[in-house]
Amino acid sequence: MSRLKIDKKLLPVMVTIGLFVIMFTAASLKYRGFFSLQVFLNLFIDNAFLLISAVGVTFVILTGGIDISVGAVMALVGVVVAFLVERAGFNPYLAIVLGIAMATLLGAGMGALITYFKFPPFVATLTGLFLARGLCYVISIESITINNPTLTAISHYQIHFGEHGFISINVVIALVVLVAGILLAQHTRFGRVVYAIGGNEQSALLMGLPMERTKVLVYALSGFCSGVAGVVFSLYTLSGYGNNLVGYEMDAISSVVIGGTLLTGGVGYVVGSGFGVLIQGVIQNIIMFDGSLNSWWTKIIVGLLTLIFILMQRALSAGKPMQVSNITKGKNR
Repeated sequence: MSRLKIDKKLLPVMVTIGLFVIMFTAASLKYRGFFSLQVFLNLFIDNAFLLISAVGVTFVILTGGIDISVGAVMALVGVVVAFLVERAGFNPYLAIVLGIAMATLLGAGMGALITYFKFPPFVATLTGLFLARGLCYVISIESITINNPTLTAISHYQIHFGEHGFISINVVIALVVLVAGILLAQHTRFGRVVYAIGGNEQSALLMGLPMERTKVLVYALSGFCSGVAGVVFSLYTLSGYGNNLVGYEMDAISSVVIGGTLLTGGVGYVVGSGFGVLIQGVIQNIIMFDGSLNSWWTKIIVGLLTLIFILMQRALSAGKPMQVSNITKGKNR
């Protein structure tokens, strides 16, 4: 019985990984040059910022919440970093720290609204979205180009794999965040509490788990990931602009859902969200290699995949196992 529950819980992420393998293999057979090391590495280079933000959104959705401020917070951090470096003369590393700190505090503020003032997560993060977008235009209504030598050097730096491929610093940052997210979710008490809240909030409350603190920390973590993703995006584009990443929060949420995390919370894996991001990257590459399809087909296909995974979630949600095992280990530490 226990094994059956584990298999059922793992099914969505297994489907996601299988779908990625099938799509990449099919595209490699159909399009000449698709099966190459650099094309594969480009999936990470072009989607590093999406991967980072998806990690934060995964934790939010695991608690049964939602965060639709992701794109706006990323844009705000990009504008702040660009403004501080190019117009205020700040040290670039200090500007990055301040930008990420601002995003983290904004996330914690939204978490406080949800936890202590009982705002619905959608309303609280919608408020954060409007606040972040508004601050972007208060700082600058125009795009700010980043010419700082340090940030330019970081942006252009490449880590080579022989003569056949390379990655950027952004990919290294994204992979570090991904691994840290996996460890945090699966191997810490904080992660177990997150799963418990999403699995059954009332049971978690009766167990005396630190629900309020954990919820605030989850949204602060989402803000932190959005801040790091905003820095990575500004390095990717070498600019900061308030109109960047409009509607991007839907890409992050779709990646998490396609990655097998239940929208009702309590079930999902950070690694699944990573594969959800890669699937979106494969779709983008297929459209680019095909040449006859409009880029908007990416949104259509991702939307259909999201719908399919939501329907699959509904089929699996009946009798969803609570992931509260071993939660109380170290409770009194």
